[in-house]
Amino acid sequence: MTGPQPRRGIAKITPYVAGKSSLPEIANPVRLASNESAFGPSPNAIAAYRAVETQLHRYPDAHQAELKRAIAEVHGLEEDRIVCGNGSDELIGLLTRAYVGRGDELLISENHFVMCPIYGMVQGAKIVMAPEKNFCIDVDAILDRVTPKTRMVSIANPNNPTGTYIPREDVDRLSASLPPDVLLVLDCAYAEYVTVPEYDPGVELVRNSANVVMTRTFSKMYGLAGLRIGWAYGPAAVIEIIQRIRSPFNTTSAGMAAAAAAVQDTAYIERIREHNAGWLARISDELSELGLSVVPSVANFYLIDFRACPDGSARGAVAYLEQRGIIPRPVSTGAQEHVLRITVGLDDENEAVLAALREYLSGAAANSDANPQVDVSKEPQRS
Repeated sequence: MTGPQPRRGIAKITPYVAGKSSLPEIANPVRLASNESAFGPSPNAIAAYRAVETQLHRYPDAHQAELKRAIAEVHGLEEDRIVCGNGSDELIGLLTRAYVGRGDELLISENHFVMCPIYGMVQGAKIVMAPEKNFCIDVDAILDRVTPKTRMVSIANPNNPTGTYIPREDVDRLSASLPPDVLLVLDCAYAEYVTVPEYDPGVELVRNSANVVMTRTFSKMYGLAGLRIGWAYGPAAVIEIIQRIRSPFNTTSAGMAAAAAAVQDTAYIERIREHNAGWLARISDELSELGLSVVPSVANFYLIDFRACPDGSARGAVAYLEQRGIIPRPVSTGAQEHVLRITVGLDDENEAVLAALREYLSGAAANSDANPQVDVSKEPQRS
């Protein structure tokens, strides 16, 4: 008997596969696959989360007022041009639903947030992919692929899985060169980690444009991945459209309370930013000395290129790291096979990664008896 059939093309979509969170026979592995905050949320966010526990029988505030007010105050934004969602990925999905339809084109970069093409394919759109240069978004390649059917351009800046960014002037040039009826979505999930002065998440660009939206998340720097809170800042007309189609209770009371407290704890965030920047520099230097190519990153992860290794593949490194109780993230978009993404963790977690890669590259992986597994059963020391 034949049951209901999905819309044309839906069954051809490859489902998103999350990074591993466990390993066989290892009770407490080092989880460096999903770019989660190794530090967890601010103590203020935890306190705010717990304070909501007596009100769980009430629906969340459908207007998201407290959280939008906190975001607006910290970032200097207009509160009525903010909308919050179940992670920034829900908001990207809502934007795609609202502005992209069957036969339209969704333009993305070679390395991209993997949900973007999924959302576009659900709408029946054609996915157009622009190549990159040295793991960096190529604005000219994107503009060369804009056609009358292009309805939305979505880029991650900083990009994932590369960790690279394009500077303010390139984002401005991209925006200025797009037709006014094409929506430009700037996915800035890792903006809080960036320390280079040439980077700008696009606040002023959004403020002065009718077709640019910036999305952000509390899942990364703020350590609230389990509560699924993201937000978007955009033109009033675009935000009003998103408000029409989002679920009125798409964000939970506990999630919004924790996020409001987290965004206001700027001192906590600054400490994490400094930790991340220091480790990115050290990891890049040490792995380069080992002969590995590390893509320059401004996010909380780094991409390692193994093409200089004998087999030119990252698969052996993945297996060895997992044997040592460390979970990295094989890359599934753009360049594959020879690259591996690893999240910046706590001090002892990063030291464990460096030690394991030194041993792997020295050939010690061939002698497992000489390389006992890293002890990951203890609670890691936080710095």
